[in-house]
Amino acid sequence: MHAAFFDQFRAPIRLEQVPDPTPGPGDVVVRVCATGICRSDWHGWQGHDSDVRLPHVPGHELAGVVEAVGAGVRHWRPGDRVTVPFCVGCGHCPQCAAGQQQICDQYFQPGFTAWGSFAEFVNIRYADHNLVRLPESMAFTTAAVLGCRFITAWRGVTAQGRVRGGEWVAVHGCGGVGLSAILIAAAFGAQPIAVDIDDEKLALARSLGAVATVNARQSADVVAELKHHSKGGAHLSIDALGSRETCRNSILGLRKQGRHVQLGLLAGAEADPALPMSAVISGELEIIGSHGMQAHRFPEMLDMIVSGQIQPERMLGKVVSLADGIRELMDLNSFRNTGVTVIGM
Repeated sequence: MHAAFFDQFRAPIRLEQVPDPTPGPGDVVVRVCATGICRSDWHGWQGHDSDVRLPHVPGHELAGVVEAVGAGVRHWRPGDRVTVPFCVGCGHCPQCAAGQQQICDQYFQPGFTAWGSFAEFVNIRYADHNLVRLPESMAFTTAAVLGCRFITAWRGVTAQGRVRGGEWVAVHGCGGVGLSAILIAAAFGAQPIAVDIDDEKLALARSLGAVATVNARQSADVVAELKHHSKGGAHLSIDALGSRETCRNSILGLRKQGRHVQLGLLAGAEADPALPMSAVISGELEIIGSHGMQAHRFPEMLDMIVSGQIQPERMLGKVVSLADGIRELMDLNSFRNTGVTVIGM
């Protein structure tokens, strides 16, 4: 099969012919029909993720069709249309037993712990516990938009952030995660405020439901501007980028007893930010982590999408080939693209 392949961190990614995967017990092989290009893939290529072992094939936001099933798989057959959370639970550890597969002790992540979906085929472990059946009406490109960024935002806003109608929700960073958070918060009746350094991204955020925007590059005081728009501070604030600056601004932009949810990865030079803990204590603020979403939580989200209550396809920026997708991935840190870029196979 053809795949995006690298054998050195930060070295050029190449389109190579590599062996097709074969499913082990409990596994399925999925023929990839679409896969998103995510900043997490860029972090993996940079060597920021300790799970990545060389040589490697990236990619984790996938949708496709079951091609082959391994021994013991009970619920899936060749031809089934599927997607999968980016963090896959084993089904047997204490976390999985409690329904928290996204923090499984023996987690599997395509594109990180094993070769991923920037390829014609990808092997998925623990298939019976984690595959999600796609509605027949859903395009594979839409399902690829869900793969990591949308489900991360969904759980971050709804479950971890506990969003409520009428609340002010600040979203720092208008990439795929941030735009998803804005779309979701608006669908639940909240009032999103978008923060970014790019006016084109901020315009898209407005079209997806942001009631106000802040250009952090042009603002003299992002926190003060946020508090002005939100009449005293956000009830819920999302760092959807993952930088020391956005994390700090997200916390400081909260009103008393507000909730900060960290969705963006703080990796490389941005790792381990100094946090304004005096503000956390005096304002009784919550700092909450959020890591993906369990397969069993997909149905509510898929029902809202199929009914048209929420439209993730509006975030789709462009669809590219696998060869062009390699170039897009290596250029991802330039933040030039608006919306989500998907590889169509």
